[in-house]
Amino acid sequence: MMKLAAVLVVLIALGAAPLKAQDEPSKFEAYGGYDYLRFNTHLNVEGQTPSQSYSLSAIDVQLEYNFNQRFGLVGDVAGYRVTSPGSGDALSYLFGPRYTLRRGRFTPFAHALFGGFLTSSGIQTTGTQTHFALAAGAGIDIRVTPHISVRALQAEYLMTTIPDGLSNRQNNFRFGFGVSYHFNRFRL
Repeated sequence: MMKLAAVLVVLIALGAAPLKAQDEPSKFEAYGGYDYLRFNTHLNVEGQTPSQSYSLSAIDVQLEYNFNQRFGLVGDVAGYRVTSPGSGDALSYLFGPRYTLRRGRFTPFAHALFGGFLTSSGIQTTGTQTHFALAAGAGIDIRVTPHISVRALQAEYLMTTIPDGLSNRQNNFRFGFGVSYHFNRFRL
């Protein structure tokens, strides 16, 4: 009887370890997706329209390192193409903390990211320029498999500081969706 109890305790302990590992976040996550950016300007610059809005489409890539269950550090790079009106390109590179609330399959998160916004001659500038940018927003990931999640929505306020002859600040909105891959085997 004692041997049977010992075997049951060992089997329960071995079975519980994989269950606990599924609840722990992966240390590294990679995200790829599509972003839509509504870029708003109010200019007092010669040769530019005084009030202009641009629609930009982007491919967005993020890498995240999770310190623990709740807090991580995110790097976000997105390459934009103006879809209307006119033409132009932009690149944002942002870094910062992310707070994640892990609840089974659903993983809501919020973050504050800081960095730069590189514009080409088509977007409110006369040449290639880099300016400060920050993004604050939230989103939700839905786990599909132990390694893959679908980002159903990410919505952010994106502030840029491109000289415009007025406030030198643009208030923009960015929306995105995509897929995340969780590197569960690569732990530090």
